[in-house]
Amino acid sequence: MANEGKPVKRKNNIVSALFLMCAVVMLPSVNSAAPYYEGKRISIVVGFPPGGGYDRMARLLQKHLPKYIPGKPTIIVENMDGAGTIVAANYIYNIAKPDGLTIGTFSKGLPASQLVKAPGVKFDIRKFAWIGSSAVEATVLCLRSDLPYKTVDDIRKTIKPIYMLGAGPASVDQQFPTLLKEYAGLNFKIVQYPSSAAGMIAIEQGELDGRAGSYSAFRPFIERGLVRPMIRGRVSEPDIEKLPVNEDLTSNPRGKTVMGMLSIQDKAGRPYAAPPGTPPEVMNILKEAFSKVAKDPEATEEAKKVLMTVDYVPPEECMKIFHFILEQPEDITNEFKKYINF
Repeated sequence: MANEGKPVKRKNNIVSALFLMCAVVMLPSVNSAAPYYEGKRISIVVGFPPGGGYDRMARLLQKHLPKYIPGKPTIIVENMDGAGTIVAANYIYNIAKPDGLTIGTFSKGLPASQLVKAPGVKFDIRKFAWIGSSAVEATVLCLRSDLPYKTVDDIRKTIKPIYMLGAGPASVDQQFPTLLKEYAGLNFKIVQYPSSAAGMIAIEQGELDGRAGSYSAFRPFIERGLVRPMIRGRVSEPDIEKLPVNEDLTSNPRGKTVMGMLSIQDKAGRPYAAPPGTPPEVMNILKEAFSKVAKDPEATEEAKKVLMTVDYVPPEECMKIFHFILEQPEDITNEFKKYINF
């Protein structure tokens, strides 16, 4: 009988061992791999100088992104101004390592710089590892409130030139009124200033009549009565839906398309990208973090205080915009190049 019991005991030992092994496997491992970003630092390269809308958005993300990135990395902002953000784009595309530790934000007009073959462009907009856009930025044209123009018809009827800011050929400040002058026949005269900020000072002092730019940038000046929004692009925001749209002010088919090419960029108003070849698993972490910041009540409230909004636009939507701009027929591209340059 003793011999008959031995196999039973051995079987029980084997079963016990199997249960023990399963329990060990199911226990959390203290030696499991740490999150990829733990102990690391992410640099956000901003293609503009400090103080503007792109810079303010980057610094808001700097504060809130770590909450949604496993490992809670440190984030710093580096400004790399130059050539309408072409300098920063070249750096991200050609120099920065594709490890998810360096990302950049560029002008929404960057695809246009590639389309017109602007000097210094050394990237293909379609090959960046796109995170998406952190905001939609509607473009509006504003005039000083003390001027007698209340409607577009008032502008059309004036014989006296309306002096508009030109902050360089790569700026929407100059591009938007230039197209309205050409295709809608508005009597605008572009006056060059070194920057949008300098232009706003000139408007305050009565040296300029108005400028075009992002609605978020204008809101403080609109709310205190300095300027009045008159015309917008095809992308709208609350409070400006009823403004005339630039494309509707011309009957020229090419003009409508060219204006549309400029305005559609507003849907990806604050684009962010990593270097080409950044691993998909790292990109997924970044995209998810950007998406969550856009839904974060604290981030939303902080953005409101500086009259901005955070709206995540996925990379797939951004790519549709880029393709629309870059894949126009030759005749439209040539027409675009006449008025939009860098």
